[in-house]
Amino acid sequence: MDDVARDPRQDEPDAPATPVTEPSGPPPDAPRGDVPPVVVPRWVQLVGLPLIVLGAWAIIRAAGAVLLLFVVASLIALLLNPFVTLLRRVRMPRGLAVLVVFLSLIVIVGGTIALLANPIADQVSSIQGDVPSYVRDANQSLADFQQWLDDHGIAVHIADQGRTALQTIGARLTAGSGSLVRFTRDALTTLVEGSLAVILVLVLSVYMLLYGERIGAAVRNLVPRGDGSSEDDFPTRIQHAVLGYVRGQVLFSLIMGASAGLVLWILGTVGIFPEGRTYALFFGLFFGFAELIPYVGPAIGAAPPVLVALLGSQPIDAVWLIIAFTVLQQIEGHVVAPNVFAQALRINPILVIFALLLGNQLYGLLGALISLPIAAMVRETVIYFRRHLVLEPWPSVALAGAGSGLEGRPPPPPVSTCPECGARVPEGAAFCPSCGTDAPDPSAHAAATSAAPG
Repeated sequence: MDDVARDPRQDEPDAPATPVTEPSGPPPDAPRGDVPPVVVPRWVQLVGLPLIVLGAWAIIRAAGAVLLLFVVASLIALLLNPFVTLLRRVRMPRGLAVLVVFLSLIVIVGGTIALLANPIADQVSSIQGDVPSYVRDANQSLADFQQWLDDHGIAVHIADQGRTALQTIGARLTAGSGSLVRFTRDALTTLVEGSLAVILVLVLSVYMLLYGERIGAAVRNLVPRGDGSSEDDFPTRIQHAVLGYVRGQVLFSLIMGASAGLVLWILGTVGIFPEGRTYALFFGLFFGFAELIPYVGPAIGAAPPVLVALLGSQPIDAVWLIIAFTVLQQIEGHVVAPNVFAQALRINPILVIFALLLGNQLYGLLGALISLPIAAMVRETVIYFRRHLVLEPWPSVALAGAGSGLEGRPPPPPVSTCPECGARVPEGAAFCPSCGTDAPDPSAHAAATSAAPG
């Protein structure tokens, strides 16, 4: 068992010993140990890297929805793995820890729904009971408008058509919550496929959690070795990136939902849209939940109160609501979102927009939803590989007849020292193991030293 768990790269003769203690001096983004980077040879840069990029793109194009399922399952496993690890510290078997975490998640979600079900159901029932009055008020407004058109000799008849449409909407809204939804064959097929996809994602996430330690060990064997600290451990950094995104998204939804509920309550208190004071909790929760959906989330969250105001006795309230939600969206886009996600993702806003557009182009709204955590993971991957991979430099080609440019310069340093970073270079090495700079030629150094004036 010890031979299997041991990292075979620890037997390399040139690799320094990994420190056991964790110093507190460097910042979290800086490696804490003297770990030499892995130098990528020139032939790999020329042949391997383009093939890797093309192969990855071909796999993404061919995998399609299958890859999407694995990505979603991986994100769920990364979110739940810290809780499994916490239970593992009290010597609980990993399988039992995974079961406890999933059961706890079900209890938390179910308890939250149960706590919010009664107040939300009361407000929905109240809205449903008020729909007939909204329809009557709208019909009266249409009749008044039709009378105004008739008085001014405008031959346009909108009352009958509008009244019929409003009665249809009112009947459907009133009976919608108690009627059975009839699915067509396509809708039923979509529902079954979606249910199977959800079950498959949950099963995959369970297996990923069960084999989490093996997956982490396999990833560590594939990437360059870190210095042994959690700040320089690749799987840990990826997990922290996903958790940071979730914390930022939850905080963002809470802020926007509370802000929307507060705005509606204030408008209802001052007499603009009186229903806002009554249904502030329901509309605020719905707006916060809708903020989880990229692009169309703010519009979806603002739709119910605007629709209620439009059908009410004062349709002008809908205009005030549109103005209020527009201002709220501007504050969201320019103040709340940059500050929240700047701490969660640490990604340039231009890259955030690009990730959202690319995810939406590849997999629709679901792709846009998972694009930001994937962008955070890509960022951590790039940072880690920039630390631990060095591209072997390509030799410079001098122009014919041009001088070497070395006139008047001091002789090069000893062969055992890198001329670029000053690190020790093993005898016979072609380049520096720390920065990848070409090592000085011993014969050229000896000739330069003998030719130098005494």
